[in-house]
Amino acid sequence: ALHSYAVGFFLLFLTAWGVAFGGWENVTTLFFPRQAGIFHVVIATGYLIEYFRYRGVVLMVSAKFTAVVFLFAMMAVGDAPWAVPLSAIGDGLMGIVVVWIHRKARVQG
Repeated sequence: ALHSYAVGFFLLFLTAWGVAFGGWENVTTLFFPRQAGIFHVVIATGYLIEYFRYRGVVLMVSAKFTAVVFLFAMMAVGDAPWAVPLSAIGDGLMGIVVVWIHRKARVQG
């Protein structure tokens, strides 16, 4: 959730810098990057609600899996500055770690 809040913050409040840092040039409108930012805030809040209310991680794992598929698809069509493969790897690893920790905690609990 912390990662998604951080990404959301950068996309919402440091939009032009964040988009340029990620490798995208000539973004004509900042609406869609900001929309992605608020999406990250909403989904991070959903992760926390699910975990603290139900001790679940289905939303987070589903979001990470979907992100990996989407990011690799964007790489396949050639719309992929440096941030895209790094994000795909990072999201994949985060999803794996969350599943591993969640299973380990359930076995011990």
